[in-house]
Amino acid sequence: MSHEPSFHVQSFHIRPREERIPAELVQRFQDIATSTLGHFTDFGAITSLQPIRRPIRMLGTALTVRIPHIDGSIIRQALLMACPGDVLVIDMSGDDRRACWGELRAYAALRKGLAGVVTSGAITDWHHLSRLALPVYSRGTSPLTTRALELEGEINVPVAIDGVSINPGDLVLGDDDGIFVVPPHRAASLLEQAIDKQAQEDRRRQELAEAYPHWFATHAK
Repeated sequence: MSHEPSFHVQSFHIRPREERIPAELVQRFQDIATSTLGHFTDFGAITSLQPIRRPIRMLGTALTVRIPHIDGSIIRQALLMACPGDVLVIDMSGDDRRACWGELRAYAALRKGLAGVVTSGAITDWHHLSRLALPVYSRGTSPLTTRALELEGEINVPVAIDGVSINPGDLVLGDDDGIFVVPPHRAASLLEQAIDKQAQEDRRRQELAEAYPHWFATHAK
């Protein structure tokens, strides 16, 4: 954990990065489904946000942002701080009508190599975002957007979406079924449970495919 002091830019509160999960452990979650984790814990599941497109896969560590409803200025600072593999998690302080994310910010995220974006609010520019290779989860779409007012905002502080606490450096996993947030202290144990369960499911799926090939034939390419 970093012991560098936090600092302020204008009225922004920005804390330093926290690298809390080793990269090699993050990568071992590459093939883990969110629904597999949902067999072992209720904590960490975000079920109300939707991906901008399917199929979708997102895996990275959280860079958290909190904005005050209408003011999205601090997101620019977060993008400047972002590193490859980060998932930008934006807490909009309860405002689910307004879009804080759109096409031009997505291009900035792609340049930085972000693993994805999660916002508790809406997105705009759906037509463009849905064509990009950047995983995005949101409450939906909206023509109403945030403004660059530079009022206040926070980076790398604990945030919450639908009762799920997300801390800087937490593992954020997303697929077609939803999002799971895994804190560092649970990552290794949940991973081993998930690997075992998916191996069992793979064996059972193969047995069924051999016994009832016509069930699967319509899906073969």
